[in-house]
Amino acid sequence: MKIWFSVLFLIAGFCCPSMVRAYDPLGLQPISPYGIFSVMSAETLPQRGIAMEVGVEQTQHPEFYRTALKGAYGLTDAIELDFTAPVVYRYANTIDGMEDFSFGFRHRFYDEGKYSPSLAYLVTAAIGNGRDEFSTNGGIGAGLIATKRVGPFKAHLNAVYQKPGTGQLMSEVTFSGGVDFAAANSFSILSEIIIKKDHTTQRYNDIETRFGYRIKTMDFMYTTIGVGFNLWDRTPAYRLMVSLSLISPVKKKEIRRIYEEE
Repeated sequence: MKIWFSVLFLIAGFCCPSMVRAYDPLGLQPISPYGIFSVMSAETLPQRGIAMEVGVEQTQHPEFYRTALKGAYGLTDAIELDFTAPVVYRYANTIDGMEDFSFGFRHRFYDEGKYSPSLAYLVTAAIGNGRDEFSTNGGIGAGLIATKRVGPFKAHLNAVYQKPGTGQLMSEVTFSGGVDFAAANSFSILSEIIIKKDHTTQRYNDIETRFGYRIKTMDFMYTTIGVGFNLWDRTPAYRLMVSLSLISPVKKKEIRRIYEEE
């Protein structure tokens, strides 16, 4: 896992920063526990599994609030359909409105082996229904996801490319990685780092790290709390995140006992 994060820092080290930053749309996001905060896992819901999540975040510099409704459905044991619908409040203390509606699917095409990670690819699209200040007029994207479990640790790596719907905007590229440490049966410590080039520049202009924890409140409910810090240009200086996710219960296999008659 240390090697994976070293790769992310090398990518940042060879890219020059740009101080120009635009509003950063949320895009398609994972639902706990199938990811960290923004970093996705190659794990997917079981077939016909359903998940919903409501998240709230507050950022500083710029200051705004954002809520997001997220949903997922297990089309098969290896294919998951996802959507994210964010709404922004009090951006620049005056502007409220929706962001673009994002949807897509993850397909795990390679299961984890003894030494190899599980692999999945991601296909995304967005509808340009957001307010002008928060919209890129939709867009399309694709990515690759790797997940590896080592004892109580689960490590994830994501590489995602997105093409905004507005032709004047540049493509976005995001490299990210995260670790989920199962500290107890129902308690996990979370961390992730995100390196991003947004749609306003050719240079990587954002590095953010996030930390927090996730509690399995019930068999079908998870509560996640986190804080993020920008390591590059301090925009946003920090963000606070809280989310509640509901997962359809997994059907337990019935164990049939066979008794031999004497």
